[in-house]
Amino acid sequence: MPYSILLLGTQMAVGGAQKLLLEQALWFQSHGHRVAAIFFYDRDNLQEKWTKTYPFEIQNLEAFDKKAGGFRSLPKLFGGLLKLWRLLKRGKFDAVITFTHDSNVLGLPLAKLAGIPARVGTHLGEIRGMSKWRDGLHTFLVNSGVIQTLAASSARTRNNAIEAGVKPEKITTIYNAIMPFDVSHVDRDAVRQKIGLKKDDVFFVAVGRLVYEKGHEFLVEAMSTVTKSDSRAVAGICGAGPLHDQLQAQIEKLNLHDKVKLLGQWDEIPELLAASDVFVLPSRWEGLPMALLEGMMAGLPVIATRVEGVDEVVQPGEHGLLAPLESPAELAQAILQLLRSPADRQRMGRAARERVLNSYTTDRMCESYLQVIEQGLGEGKAA
Repeated sequence: MPYSILLLGTQMAVGGAQKLLLEQALWFQSHGHRVAAIFFYDRDNLQEKWTKTYPFEIQNLEAFDKKAGGFRSLPKLFGGLLKLWRLLKRGKFDAVITFTHDSNVLGLPLAKLAGIPARVGTHLGEIRGMSKWRDGLHTFLVNSGVIQTLAASSARTRNNAIEAGVKPEKITTIYNAIMPFDVSHVDRDAVRQKIGLKKDDVFFVAVGRLVYEKGHEFLVEAMSTVTKSDSRAVAGICGAGPLHDQLQAQIEKLNLHDKVKLLGQWDEIPELLAASDVFVLPSRWEGLPMALLEGMMAGLPVIATRVEGVDEVVQPGEHGLLAPLESPAELAQAILQLLRSPADRQRMGRAARERVLNSYTTDRMCESYLQVIEQGLGEGKAA
């Protein structure tokens, strides 16, 4: 039976939560469901591009003034919530799925008031710096049934929610996932030439916004150690963000301008992955990173920190190597280990791709969400 599903995110931006939302929307629509993707605001001026790219309704609620911020944004927020209320009332939606803590708290109470029978919030990972009252409000909304089901992106994320006071029976673990893709058609040599790589370079790539939680400075510091032992190692960091200048200064200070490349934002991540030899995730914290799954889907071995969800996907020695958080020395040792063993890189890369194809595809994820929606619809009829 086809459903009408509203997917609600906080900001239109280049990031994992947004990719997750948009890929779910594509899947639901391709399987006959009516879909609308709604965001509270457009941080990166993407509305026009996304509207042209995706074959479903995309709306910006304009609920945040990027220039004003704080209390001066309250009129915008109230206006955005009014737009969302009207959309929920006239849209005749069967289900609302929200993709961030803020959209859980702001969107799902309105969905309940509007009579939407299935209301699914998500918990994509640890949120550092969350105030106690906001965390408490979120827990209350889940336990009271306003957020009917909380979908946790990993087992550790589920445990974190329980530690915050959420009732276990209110949580369903649905692992993040991606649409399968193949990079065998990509002209690897041409992309490597574009990046400025030499034939014998071994390319270690990280993908993510240049922000504190991604820990890119640890990769830069690790490369200072690695390149002293083996000059073939080159690292690339793909993404944009507020720490660009800080990272560039660190690269220059360590005299790594030829060995660590800030690549900026790429529209075609599979091309970049096809040109790479190893995927690196040096984060301080994550949920279950979409970028990690993409690297593995591209057939790359992984070097990652033991952050939330990662150790549930990556088996050390089988799909890649894991390192402690905030430890550039141990990150460097892992890089050197794979740098010196092309056979291990190939073996782990093949296993990494199989791991994602078998367990972390959009088909599996969205079928799980449909089951949660159907359960919510059943509860709504019973009420």
